[in-house]
Amino acid sequence: MKKENTKVSFVLPKEEMLEVKPNHQTLEIGIPKESSFQENRVSLTPDSVGLLVANGHSVFIQKDAGAASNFSDNEYAEKGAHIVYTKKEVFQSNFILKIEPPTEDELSLMNNGQQLISAVQMSTQSRGYFESLVRKNISSFGFEFIKDEHDKLPFVRIMSEIAGNTSMLIAAEYLSTVNNGKGLMLGGISGLIPTNVVVIGAGTVGEYACRTALGLGASLVLFDDSITKLRRLQNNIHSPISTSTLQPKALLKSLRRADIVIAALRTGNERVPTVVSEEMVKQMKSGAVVIDVSIDQGGCFETSEVTSHKNPTFNRHEVIHYCVPNIASRVSRTASMAISNIVTPILLNIADYGGVEEAIRRDRSLRSGVYTFNNRLTNELLSKQFDMPFFDLDLVMRDNI
Repeated sequence: MKKENTKVSFVLPKEEMLEVKPNHQTLEIGIPKESSFQENRVSLTPDSVGLLVANGHSVFIQKDAGAASNFSDNEYAEKGAHIVYTKKEVFQSNFILKIEPPTEDELSLMNNGQQLISAVQMSTQSRGYFESLVRKNISSFGFEFIKDEHDKLPFVRIMSEIAGNTSMLIAAEYLSTVNNGKGLMLGGISGLIPTNVVVIGAGTVGEYACRTALGLGASLVLFDDSITKLRRLQNNIHSPISTSTLQPKALLKSLRRADIVIAALRTGNERVPTVVSEEMVKQMKSGAVVIDVSIDQGGCFETSEVTSHKNPTFNRHEVIHYCVPNIASRVSRTASMAISNIVTPILLNIADYGGVEEAIRRDRSLRSGVYTFNNRLTNELLSKQFDMPFFDLDLVMRDNI
């Protein structure tokens, strides 16, 4: 019997065609190595770089920019980033991403019409910084001002969450014998009274400090002047905790018993009130640990002084004080990933809208973060703080049509 020759054909699927929006703009993104003291974070992780490159964007990152967060140049290069060796090369990009605000040297490298996303750190800035941005027509977005779709401040909140969690873990270290502490374990075990923790401030930092303390089994008292904040925090945690307003007698009573105190008051961009006097500190337990998270706004303790990651503590009246302003930089890899998760969608949205100007027009959340645009200062808070002319952004945008 004769076999018939049969021809076998294969049907191969076509390559997927990704949608490219008609107004899509390609971005050139520059990431310089942070030069500010003790700043270990980086604004984009290698995975985020890979996502941006896959969407047609170019990323130029300075050599070793991610090293302090344990991201190697090779990881960035494998995801499609261009590794450059000088800041001058990075600042040729049209979009600059930083953690800290640009230094004077970095401002001199910026070109007219560039875009900038970074922290503002109003308390450390001068009028000249904003005048330089205005003069060079830089479109600037501040971490402290950018809001999300729920009208919250995502950058501020995520760093506060990290600071709250980390502050409690730091305190646990300094209670240990290894660090010349009292030799106590943070929390509690069967048959022993748990360590006493006092948290001053019912904001995000305070909330996450409370969560960590309760999770470890510590005994906790929370202080704040706002009954609303105290009630909200109790509802968020879903756990009964002792709370009090900042009455000096009640606060002193708790401080005398405290093994750990987390000071986390916030008052916008003004100095926080000094709620714990030196006389109160003298009455605290020997070997108690104070973490003053509010030190970047002056500190809640009269005895607080700014310290660094290299020399983080000092002893005053036999009480250990930890007063490092940038706690999130201590866990720089986690903090970098958190920041990158927020920055990356912002960049993708700007590109999809067709550029910064159209993104500002159409995205109310992003518009809230703008503080300089079209040779104007558009943030009223900064205008009052530095005595500079304020221009309403909506009017500036209308004039720019």
